[in-house]
Amino acid sequence: MSVNDQNDMPRSDPASSRGMNSGTLTPAIIRDSKTGAILTLAYMSEESLQKTIETGETWFWSRSRNELWHKGATSGNTQRVVHIAHDCDDDALVVTVEPKGPACHTGATSCFDGIPPLPIERLMQVLRERYDKRPEGSYSAYLFNEGRDKILKKVGEEATEVVIAAKGDNRERLVSELADLVFHLSVLMTEAGVGWAEVEEELERRAR
Repeated sequence: MSVNDQNDMPRSDPASSRGMNSGTLTPAIIRDSKTGAILTLAYMSEESLQKTIETGETWFWSRSRNELWHKGATSGNTQRVVHIAHDCDDDALVVTVEPKGPACHTGATSCFDGIPPLPIERLMQVLRERYDKRPEGSYSAYLFNEGRDKILKKVGEEATEVVIAAKGDNRERLVSELADLVFHLSVLMTEAGVGWAEVEEELERRAR
């Protein structure tokens, strides 16, 4: 269920229509729309789900305070809702959001510690570190030191290698060359201050 457009919002009570009973608390997994990271696990009542849909921001039920809770009402760390998915038994939710700040009350981005990032995000983290520190012996630091023209040359070379591999009939080589191209594109993006999330947003914009 998308909440990007007011016209997409359900007119009937979504909680009762999807199996949520009055007085029932439903676990809601909150997920970052850009990184896919799990931010927190909270609970929604029928009323908080309805307010989430109506306002486009997350509302939960606080089990400790026994009251409705608008995420970010005091901290300013609100979460704009992009999508709400019900599980197959209608007893759990995955809420995809654009967070305005940390999800955890400790100030951490996520309430969960130690969840490994996706491979592309892990690569970008390493590249950002190499860009800042420029360690000796690092290939990516060497490219950053050489400058954008050198990086662009490598991107062009790797793109050519992808074309050559695609003309052949070796799937393993094609995958390898694609990985090389993605790596060098990521180097370019790091040098230019562009993230993969921005590319994903542009692709999503084009799909509308």
